[in-house]
Amino acid sequence: MEELDPGEHAIAVMGRGDYSFKGSGYVRGGIFDRIELSQGNTTVSFHDRDHIRLGNLAIEGAPSFDERDIFIVRDDAAFNPGQPWQLELLVRRASGPLDTEFARFSADYSVPEAYIERPEPPVEEPIWVEVWRDKAFQIGVLLAGLLVLTGIMLFQDVLARHPRILRPLRLGFLVYTLVFIGWYSLAQLSVVNILTFTNSLISGFSWGSFLIDPMMFILWSFVAVSLLLWGRGVFCGWLCPFGALQDLVNKAARKLGVKQYEPPFGLHERLWAIKYIILLGLFAVSLHSLGTAERYAEVEPFKTAITLRFQREWGFLLYALGLVAISAFNHKFYCRYLCPLGAGLAIPARLRLFDWLKRHRGDCGTPCQICANECEITAIHPDGRINANECVYCLDCQVNYYDDKRCPPMIKRRKRYEKASRLSAGTRGVETHDPGSAGNTKLQRIPTLQEE
Repeated sequence: MEELDPGEHAIAVMGRGDYSFKGSGYVRGGIFDRIELSQGNTTVSFHDRDHIRLGNLAIEGAPSFDERDIFIVRDDAAFNPGQPWQLELLVRRASGPLDTEFARFSADYSVPEAYIERPEPPVEEPIWVEVWRDKAFQIGVLLAGLLVLTGIMLFQDVLARHPRILRPLRLGFLVYTLVFIGWYSLAQLSVVNILTFTNSLISGFSWGSFLIDPMMFILWSFVAVSLLLWGRGVFCGWLCPFGALQDLVNKAARKLGVKQYEPPFGLHERLWAIKYIILLGLFAVSLHSLGTAERYAEVEPFKTAITLRFQREWGFLLYALGLVAISAFNHKFYCRYLCPLGAGLAIPARLRLFDWLKRHRGDCGTPCQICANECEITAIHPDGRINANECVYCLDCQVNYYDDKRCPPMIKRRKRYEKASRLSAGTRGVETHDPGSAGNTKLQRIPTLQEE
């Protein structure tokens, strides 16, 4: 036993029948052609180098044997002594003057359970747990980004008062969304995810299929919460990689002086319906065949522009590049008019709990149109109302809301405060006479009534 290498095993074979299990062939060819060991689909033959003669058995009451030998099972056989195995004896006998026939006899054997130490079977963990462990870095960076975005949403009023902080912060987050979430992590959400989720509710829901991609699962969880709190604009304006690509292209185009084109508001309002029609069409097709709906969902350029990073057939490539080029002179053209994912998110977003975008009652839209004219996706109606189904939460209107140099109501308020400050800082007094002071004159300060 001490001479065995790791992974090798020794078995003892003994017999006292008239037919020798060793024979004499191993003397000439070096192989024992009468016995084989088999376990499962594995068959092991023995050579002369695997053979050791066994002397007398030091076992009280052991029967006598004519043949006593030890055979070594080498490591490359992957033999498992804890599992049953068979020893096969091949017998050849003459069936005629020149003919022979073979017969194979098999003996089953297994080591008694008392001599086996079996380790506890490993607990098989779901495959999604391993995937989450392997993507720990991406998950950490994504959670950090979502934490920053949550802070931006919670303290949007403070940031809107400081556009020098908000605008670079938003620009940096768009780059983070495009590069890390999109091109690096390939976590571009799609209308296919909505169709798959709806289909799973009908055919049988399984958490495992949704947990297999941790980035998509975390993003969808955050989007679900943000839909209830603020609406669909948090995803469409901050977390959509293709939306970020369009936004960055449009910002660069504006810097280069590219003229922007905006359709009349009446036409613009009707073009909104296109994406809802596309969504309903895809949903109807998915009820018949989810695979067919996935093919038609190529109306989304996400797979070409983000998942495959523009490395695709020329037809898909031209379509995606065309939409990006249009966004240079019409801000987020695809998001505003064609995106079925945005339409799918806008429907449950109508149940949002909060409306934190502030407006000046009686001033916004009547008569002031500054925010409506400057809204790059025209989500503000001429009467001053913000359409939450189309808003991408860029917060530009909130910057104007607090700007006392551009917003007329804030300008009026600032001027009233300045006038009140000047009046309160002025020194106004009247002369009074104190009869008990023998003609001495005393000046008494009388407070000035301040205006609002």
